[in-house]
Amino acid sequence: MSYTSGKYAFGYCDKTGFRYPLKDLVWEYVDGQRTGMRVGRDVVDPDHPQNFLGRVRVVDPQSLLNPRPDTSLEESRAFFGWNPVGNELVYMVGSVGTVTVSTGD
Repeated sequence: MSYTSGKYAFGYCDKTGFRYPLKDLVWEYVDGQRTGMRVGRDVVDPDHPQNFLGRVRVVDPQSLLNPRPDTSLEESRAFFGWNPVGNELVYMVGSVGTVTVSTGD
């Protein structure tokens, strides 16, 4: 069976009811299956790859073969302090302003 090219033909979107050139209507897919609805290119909802998680083989190893730990671990966990808190590893000194304390006579 042969069909005409239909370059001047139009059709109606099954989702919005708007009139489109027939060549601009595309099939809508849900979960990888064609739904039978023809919709305009501007309103089509493409299948998201997240819907196909069970169908795609994913290898995501969590451990490393022969890992090399960070040797500077102790230095990265060192404490610092400042006056008046302080400790034996005082690295910084900071000030914001002055405070005047007066007691009632």
